[in-house]
Amino acid sequence: MAASAGNAASVTKQLEDCLSKLGFEVYPLKVGWYNHVLPPSLHLSYPEDTLAVVVLSTPSMFEQAFLPFMKERGCQRLSDPIDQCVKHCVSSAVSQCFSGHKVDVKYDYELLPNRKPKFLAQTAAHVSGAAFYYQQSDVTDQPWAEKKMFGVCVHPRFGGWFAIRALLVFEGVTVGSELEQPDPPDCVPSREARIRLLEAFNFHWQNWAYRDIVNPVQIYSQKQKDYFSTPPAQRFDLLNTWGLLLRDGVQSDQTCDTQTQWNGHG
Repeated sequence: MAASAGNAASVTKQLEDCLSKLGFEVYPLKVGWYNHVLPPSLHLSYPEDTLAVVVLSTPSMFEQAFLPFMKERGCQRLSDPIDQCVKHCVSSAVSQCFSGHKVDVKYDYELLPNRKPKFLAQTAAHVSGAAFYYQQSDVTDQPWAEKKMFGVCVHPRFGGWFAIRALLVFEGVTVGSELEQPDPPDCVPSREARIRLLEAFNFHWQNWAYRDIVNPVQIYSQKQKDYFSTPPAQRFDLLNTWGLLLRDGVQSDQTCDTQTQWNGHG
């Protein structure tokens, strides 16, 4: 494709047409935006003006995509059911919309041979403007002394009730300066609120409270909460009690290397 900011709008719209009805959001970015905030060892090996798109799941994905996927196709026990659903939805959209183009799809749960993630999901969400990645360095006069605090993304509409699922890199598709980098909405601007957020996320993430740091327009349904509150090893049994299909063996879009990261699972 010729270099044009219109490519970003066209690609984004085609993905939205396929994925928004399934409970996903998509945000374009340049590879350079991502690489500029990371050390070279974590860079994506593409030219800076290469177009990429980050894919998020919203609270409605569970009912609009996951449960129908389980009812219609079932899942295999080789990997996480949510991962299988996300991969099916994203790969189907890419095949439908961009069958003649090479798209490097990286999922949040995938690891490189050195055990590092294939992409840093929260960084990608931040630089695309999708969600603000609040980190320890964003708090002045920190109360935690030398303690390491993990950061967390907050969505302006869904708070913490979302997940970052995939990064799509469109090889050979470049965009110019017309695609301006947006600032992610700073929806937790005060020092006190940022302290509450990071402490809730690091010390009490199981009780969901950090997700409500902003007033969300939608949260997970009770059924979805029940699913993500269940330990991963027991989720297949829960799906069985719901009467949903489980399949053994290998399916055509199998996910193999499914070591998981927390932020991709609820």
